[in-house]
Parts: sequence; structure tokens; C-alpha cells
Amino acid sequence: MYYYSLNEYLKKTFGEKVYKISLDGGMTCPNRDGTLGRRGCIFCSGGGSGEFSADRNLSITEQLEQAKTRIRQKTDCRKFIAYFQPFTNTYADVSYLRRIFYEAILPEEIAVLSIATRPDCLGTDVLELLSELNKIKPVWVELGLQTVHAQSAEYIRPGNPLETVDEAVSDLRKNGVSVITHVILGLPNETKEMMLQTVRYAGERSDGVKLQLLHVLRGTDLLSDYENGEFETLSLEQYLDILCDAVEVLPENTVIHRLTGDGDKKLLVAPLWSADKKRVLNEINREFRRRDVVQGRKYKNFGKPLDFSK
Repeated sequence: MYYYSLNEYLKKTFGEKVYKISLDGGMTCPNRDGTLGRRGCIFCSGGGSGEFSADRNLSITEQLEQAKTRIRQKTDCRKFIAYFQPFTNTYADVSYLRRIFYEAILPEEIAVLSIATRPDCLGTDVLELLSELNKIKPVWVELGLQTVHAQSAEYIRPGNPLETVDEAVSDLRKNGVSVITHVILGLPNETKEMMLQTVRYAGERSDGVKLQLLHVLRGTDLLSDYENGEFETLSLEQYLDILCDAVEVLPENTVIHRLTGDGDKKLLVAPLWSADKKRVLNEINREFRRRDVVQGRKYKNFGKPLDFSK
């Protein structure tokens, strides 16, 4: 089985290691400001899944410089991905987006501009801006699909139908912008086959995929259901089994940007095993090796612990 990691893709494309810098553009979300709702997605923390991002009170340039200084204390890396992570990062006037996106993409050491957003927040003016930026450097847009199943989507309440995702992907690709799709493994009441259906769907429509373990975090509505015993989170063994099958159903040219995920330890309630990221990555490697022996397939990216950016 062929597994195309983000690290492999970046080294092949840019000739060296590339590190991701999480930026905060100071935006909110239509699922929080009252446009569609005020409670957000059921699993989303108060920080809009941006607990590892920089301080939104700083300018984009200041956020970049602060992060580069921190990273360079550990490595002599020269290239970075500018990643707008928390909340919905195209949910603002296009004049504001133009200013902050240009501020992020123009520094020489920035190799890629990556923008996390919702599929229903990509108007014509935004798409034109992204196409413009993509002529300067590669632009990635990250979309939260999470699941293709209507009942699960109603439960996690993203506030946009599946058709919106298809339309956004089509529009982005017409403008030459790469699409990265987020998928959550372990949603309540989903079987493994249901999860694999979502992964197949994402792989058929995306340049890259992020596979994310469902976390239960403090400050989310999901926590109440978990504490009431309405569902259980996956064990490490269950996750490894689903993950390996998920990788197997993806097209060979799909870049896998993430194999797991580590929620903020201060907020994490379950599964607690996910807090030990080094152990989890080593267990993923071990399971990949085991399946290689049992099934006679070749995995390309194991040896040392896998290194995935957030």
C-alpha cells in the first residue's frame, strides 16, 4: 500500500523540510455569530480549533516572526507554511482578507499559504482573491467535511449541506486552488464502513486529506453527551484498525496531511491515550509494519516516528 505523507510531498516539492506556522486572522464563524447559530459545531472548542495558533492581538507579521523565532530554536529550517487556522478564515470583507493574506504570503521564506474555512464562505470575490494569490505561491484551502452521512452531520451541526462542499471544491479547483479535506474518525454511531465511505468521498475530491480522531474537549457541547454515556470514544486499537483501512482506500496521489491529532491537553477529556503523541505515532508505525508483513504490501513512510504538523 502506498502512503503519501505531507512531509514527503513537501520535500519533493520544495527540496527540504517545511514547517507550518498557525496564524490567527481574528475572524469568527457564521455558526457562532448568529448567522447560522451560536453554539458552533458540537466538537469545536471555544478557540475555534485554534488552541495552537498565535496571539490574534498581534499583526500577521508579528505572529510569523514570533513563530519563526520559536521554531528556529530547535531547527535551522528555512521554509514555512502560513496557516490560518482558527474559526472561518474567509469570513470577512475581502479587503481585509486581501491585506492579511498578502502580509502572510509575501515573505520570501513562506512557501505555501493555507487557509481553513467553511465551504459556504467562498463567494466570488473570495475565490478571485485566492486565484490571484495562487499565482504568487501555492494556496491551499482546508474544508471541514468531517462526514458524508446526513444523520451524523445533523448531530455535529456544521450548518451546511454536503452539496455545498461539492460546489466549493469545484469552484476552488476551477481557480487552481488545492483542496484539503478534514475527516473525523470516530463520530458517535458511525460504523467503520461509514467512516471509510467518508474517506473515499474525500479522497476522490481532494488533493489532500486530514484524518482526525474525534476528541472530547472541555467547553464543547459534545462533552455533555460523553459524560451522559451517550457514546464512547475509540480505543487506540480501534483507531489503528480504522486508520489503516482509511489510508488503504485513498487514491495513491492523495497527500495525507494528518494521521491523527492531539487536542490541547488542558482541554482534553477523552480519549486520554491520544495525549501521548509520540506513542500514538509509534503505534501507527508499528501497525503499518505489521500489516505490511501480513498483507505483503509496502508502506513508504515508516522507520522513525512520523512527524506531522498540526
